[in-house]
Amino acid sequence: MIEEQIRSEMKTAMKARDADRLKTLRSIVAAMQIKSTSGKSATSLEDSDVIAVLNSEAKKRKESIAAFTEAGRDEMVEAEQAELKVIGEFLPEPLTPEELSQIIESTIADNGFSSPADMGATMKLIKPQVEGRADGKAVADLVKSMLAG
Repeated sequence: MIEEQIRSEMKTAMKARDADRLKTLRSIVAAMQIKSTSGKSATSLEDSDVIAVLNSEAKKRKESIAAFTEAGRDEMVEAEQAELKVIGEFLPEPLTPEELSQIIESTIADNGFSSPADMGATMKLIKPQVEGRADGKAVADLVKSMLAG
C-alpha cells in the first residue's frame, strides 16, 4: 500500500534527519488523515484515495510554483519544486499522450460511441483507467475532440 510506503519513508527521513523531506512527508500524512476522517468515522485509505490526496497536494505545489515564479520568489520556487519531487515519488507513472489517446480511442471504438452526446458515458469508462495518471481536463478535452471529429 502506498500509505504504508509513505509512512515508512517518513521514518527513514526522521532517522536521516532530512528536515525538508520530512516536512513534505508529514504534510502528505496530514492530508491523508484529513481525508480518512472526513466521513462519519476514521477509515483506512485505499490506494486510489491516497493517489487522489497526492494529486491534490501536487496540484497545490504546482499552483504555488506558478505564483512564486510570477512574484520572482526563486527560493520559494525551489522549495516547492523539491516538495513536488517528493510527492511525485509516490504517484504512478503518468500516461504518455500516445497511451492516453490509445485508451480513449479503444474505449470509443469498443462501445460504439460516436457523438458528443456520448461524452458522459465515455468519461465514465475512461476515468478508472487513467485515474491518477492523467489530468482530468486533458482527458475530457481529448475525448471531446475525438467524439466531435
